[in-house]
Amino acid sequence: MQYFYQNNKSKELIIFFSGWGCDYNQFGNLHDCKDVLILYDYQDLELEFDFCKHKNIYIIAYSAGVFVSSVLGGQIPNVRKKIAVCGNPYLFDEKLGISQKNIQVFKNITLDNYLDFRRKYMVFTDEEYERYNKLESLRTIESCEKELEALQKMYAEYKDKINPKFDKAIMAENDLIFNIAFQKDFYKNKLQIIANAKHHIFFHFNSFEEMLDI
Repeated sequence: MQYFYQNNKSKELIIFFSGWGCDYNQFGNLHDCKDVLILYDYQDLELEFDFCKHKNIYIIAYSAGVFVSSVLGGQIPNVRKKIAVCGNPYLFDEKLGISQKNIQVFKNITLDNYLDFRRKYMVFTDEEYERYNKLESLRTIESCEKELEALQKMYAEYKDKINPKFDKAIMAENDLIFNIAFQKDFYKNKLQIIANAKHHIFFHFNSFEEMLDI
């Protein structure tokens, strides 16, 4: 696992568990007053960070990061709120998580078709597509392939240790990666749906803090 730390000299910390294939660059449009720790590239579950100076910690987990946070969250002290964004802790469950059909889509991403994948699955409008490409992940396709393999192995190992409890969930109305109907049943009254949005929901917000207050 890798991380990027934004030190805003705050006693409060937002831990953002990003999604598969992500890095910190993709969330450059979000600006916070709280400190932010962005976690990404889950080829392992090793998290070495000193949380002692932060009296209040908030977890926002996105996509595959919802599963990772559901396994690692118990190791993090002083957690005040946990929010799931466009994801489910049961990551590779055929209904609640990513279907085998979509896993195959991920595995078939290449340098020749990754832009088509972004436009179809990640963003809702052409304007978002332009913004997304300016804030694209700097990771290689090879590293993403390794991460997907690692996540599948981790899920098989840790499935029985998942903590599925979140205080709030945010889903995109037009998400093509996670089935919205099953998320409504899973999260029930904790679910907030964002209209006119696909999987990369973050152009609907100016900060991670806005997600805490939704």
